[in-house]
Amino acid sequence: MPKMLRHDLSSKDRNQMTRARAELLQGTLDMLILKALSLGPLHGYGIIQRIRQLSDELLLVEQGALYPALYRIEQRGWVSARWKASETGRRAKFYTLTREGRSQLAAEEKSWDLLSLAVAKIRQAT
Repeated sequence: MPKMLRHDLSSKDRNQMTRARAELLQGTLDMLILKALSLGPLHGYGIIQRIRQLSDELLLVEQGALYPALYRIEQRGWVSARWKASETGRRAKFYTLTREGRSQLAAEEKSWDLLSLAVAKIRQAT
């Protein structure tokens, strides 16, 4: 946002923009997690690695962002979780995409496709 416009906004408007931006980022992370889990069950570190791998090392999700998001999407019923031994033999919480999670992923992907198209059209305007 241009700086001159930012000064014209009330504190209420700035707070709403901050919330909207946080929701967009939160929704993006949710979609990335759901997409990673659509390929099979994973523990937290595995989700981080899969997102990193799928993005060709362009995206790195921090643990501090991942675990609150996993908790949130588990509460929404988009993933289920159970404790079991990891490949190293340590106990880890493995997450699996639920039917509701697959539906949510499809909706999120459709929404992202539309948003990406709209942004591309605006960027190409002459």
